[in-house]
Amino acid sequence: MTEAQHAALELGAKIEKLRTEHRALDDELKTISADPLIDDLQLQRMKKRKLFLKDSILHLENRLVPDITA
Repeated sequence: MTEAQHAALELGAKIEKLRTEHRALDDELKTISADPLIDDLQLQRMKKRKLFLKDSILHLENRLVPDITA
């Protein structure tokens, strides 16, 4: 296995880990958003974390795709 293939596999594993965390956070947000007693600050932090995960996933996916103009 080449170094590039190994790096791509590592990136793929990181992406999958982030996707799993993103899905779990999404499910938790859906569950607790219906609770009127939920702390708004906690809810806001969870949403920011979810957005951060989404951005991280997109960034890593872009690293997997070669630049066409290069």
